[in-house]
Amino acid sequence: MPRTRIDLHLRCRLLPGRREEFMAFLREAIPVYESPGGIYVSLLEDVRDDHRVIELVQYDDEATYARDQERVANDPTMKAYLGRWRALLAEPPVVEVYRQVAL
Repeated sequence: MPRTRIDLHLRCRLLPGRREEFMAFLREAIPVYESPGGIYVSLLEDVRDDHRVIELVQYDDEATYARDQERVANDPTMKAYLGRWRALLAEPPVVEVYRQVAL
């Protein structure tokens, strides 16, 4: 069975004046987010508004995505990081999950 990549898009608006704090937080958090392996995190920034970003989380396959959702729901370290992350957002993120389609 072929591996199907999953892309998680977290569309966020940062709190005014907190952009640099958000960037510093991500530099600390990304190694933790990626630590199980098969997870890659990057950031897209709106070219017209540097307080609008998309945090892109790519998973090697659906099994890796499922394991990470379990970690997000139950791991105390992840819960603490996500609490800090949410505190830097002006509003709840829009969460979108995409599956790569073979053409």
